[in-house]
This record gives sequence, C-alpha cells and structure tokens, in this order.
Amino acid sequence: MTDFPGAPHGPRDGSRLRVLAAMSGGVDSAVAAARAAEAGHDVTGVHLALSANPQSFRTGARGCCTLEDSRDARRAADVIGIPFYVWDLAERFREDVVEDFVAEYAAGRTPNPCLRCNEKIKFAALLDKALALGFDAVCTGHYATVVVRTDGTRELHRASDMAKDQSYVLGVLDERQLAHAMFPLGDTHTTKDEIRAEAEARGLAVAKKPDSHDICFIADGDTQGFLARRLGTAEGDIVDESGAKLGTHNGAYGYTVGQRKGLRLGVPAADGKPRYVLDISPVDNTVTVGPSEALNVTGLTAIKPRWCGEPPSGPGTYTAQLRAHGGETEVTAEPREDGLHVTFTTPVRGVAPGQAIVLYDNTRVVGSATIATTNRAPAATTR
Repeated sequence: MTDFPGAPHGPRDGSRLRVLAAMSGGVDSAVAAARAAEAGHDVTGVHLALSANPQSFRTGARGCCTLEDSRDARRAADVIGIPFYVWDLAERFREDVVEDFVAEYAAGRTPNPCLRCNEKIKFAALLDKALALGFDAVCTGHYATVVVRTDGTRELHRASDMAKDQSYVLGVLDERQLAHAMFPLGDTHTTKDEIRAEAEARGLAVAKKPDSHDICFIADGDTQGFLARRLGTAEGDIVDESGAKLGTHNGAYGYTVGQRKGLRLGVPAADGKPRYVLDISPVDNTVTVGPSEALNVTGLTAIKPRWCGEPPSGPGTYTAQLRAHGGETEVTAEPREDGLHVTFTTPVRGVAPGQAIVLYDNTRVVGSATIATTNRAPAATTR
C-alpha cells in the first residue's frame, strides 16, 4: 500500500522516495509538499520560473509566475524544512505553451494551456530533469488520485471530492508519467477552507493567499488584448448562417464557439433572441453567429489521443468532460486511424475545436484528445 493518499509505490525495498515538489507559491502545492515530507519522503521543493520578465506582484488572484510567488514558495519550503530551488523553464514554457496557445487561436481553435503545461512542462520537462537527477517522483498540489493496480500498473482517478477534482487537466498524462506522479491532496475529503486551516496550522504564510485562476501568463485576464498584441488587429465580418453581414470585428481570434457576449451586433435577430458564435474562419477572418440551438453537437472527431494506460481496443461507453469545470455527459467513443470518434447520447452545446475531451470510466481517466471537428445536430424546421 502507499504510505499516504496519492503517493505512488516506492522502491521495492520499501525505502522512502526522493520527491521533487513543484511549489507554485500557492496554498495547495505548499500543503502537498508538507504532506509528502511528513510522510517520511526526502522532499526537495522547486519553483518553476516560467516568465522571462516576471512581475513583482500578482494582479489580484491572477497569475502564478511572479517574483512574489517564488518568494512565497521559498518561505513555505523554509517552514517545511526542505531544500528549495528555482528552475528556469521560461524558454520551454514560451515555446510549448504560450506560442502553442497563440498559434491555436490564430487557426480558429480554442486551446487549454493548463493541459499543455501539464503535458509539456510539469510532467515532461520537469519530470525528465527530476529523473535525471535521481528523483523518484514529482509532487504537485493537483486534486486527483493515482491508483496502483495489483499488477503494478497505475491509473489516474478523479479526486475524492468532485468539487475540487482537477483530473481533467491531467488527462494528458501517460502511464510512464503517472508512475512518477504524486498528488497528496487527491484523496482528502477536506474543503478548501480546511486545506487553508491545515496550512495555517503548519505555519505556512500562504494559508490566506488567493487562488490563482484564468491563464497564468495573461496576468490581467485580458485574453483578447493579449492576442491582439501578438497577432495584430484585422477587421473582418460577422455574418449569419445565410452569409448576411451583421457587423464587424477586429480579429476572429478574439472569439470562441458558443460565445454570446461582446458581439456588438447592430442588427437584431428576427426572433429577438440572442445569437451565439457558431463558427470561426481564420482563412477569410469571418465569424458566423446564429441561434443557440444551432450549437447542438451530436458527435466529434478528436486527434492526438493520449491514454492514461492501455488504450481502448474498440468502441466503448464512457462519460466525457469537455471543460475544466464542466459536467460529465455520456458518450460512445472509438479510436480509429484518423482519430477518436465520439458520439454523444444527448447533444451538447458550445463544443469548440482545440478544446480537450477527456474520457472517464466511472472515476478512472481513460485518456484525452484534442477536438478537431464537430457534427452539428440538424436545424429544427417549422411548419
């Protein structure tokens, strides 16, 4: 058995693990590191410097890459009594996460940079470096659970508390990465307030620090402004399903499928109902809008699947999650040569190319893939 919730099996002789704890400067990662150390592991803390020009202070609760955050992580490590280092992964982060994010929006897709960061940075660049230095595992403050099967293989499962579950953004991890992943918070049924109380009891100054949210490298939360600075402005048309022009925009990249607010259309819909973004075409810089029912998606094809263990050998029935904080929906999914084909039992709305779909078998994460195309439900006809 593991010696605390979320810890992977250690060496065969049962000795303690050498653990590299990724410490963002927030309360979750600090408590995770403290729990790993308290369990008897040999823990070293590391803060990832992901910005080439970090700001001195956070903007409210946004961001996690500031000088303030690195100092908070160092103070937490000092209290826990573990060594601490800052590793510069800014260039790798820029290439694999930030530039990928910009390129995806430029192509009319809606990416999730948190998944990409977990895949490329925390459990690739960081993990590879950790293993090269002789560490056995990387520990983070994610709310998810690693289960070790009797044959020694590992499965990724949802956190015990669904309200805090973060398995969606970890759905890109393969079995090798899971073998070296440690999530000490995943099996706890405690609330976030109780995690903060634990941090305070441990003397960690981050106990009352606000959680980071939104996109960490867009500290002011203005995604459209960030993209405009990177991609420039280019006026284009907003049209309806018939192609009739309804308004203009300053860049198709500033919109996402399912968006309702910020369209600024000068022509009201004939039925007086709101309109939503249905499609984004970067080729002709056009945004197509229409009624909410036109967003109904019955199926999709996803590419670049990543399996958390053995991949499915044929079609199966699963539940799927389409957003980090979204609910589950029942699907039938089948891996094929051209990608993962998914059919929804009940149509869903607001599914955008570039998003990740994560499949679950009860609480087990089966794997994830990037949405490439969607199948829309036929428009309802009136007599």
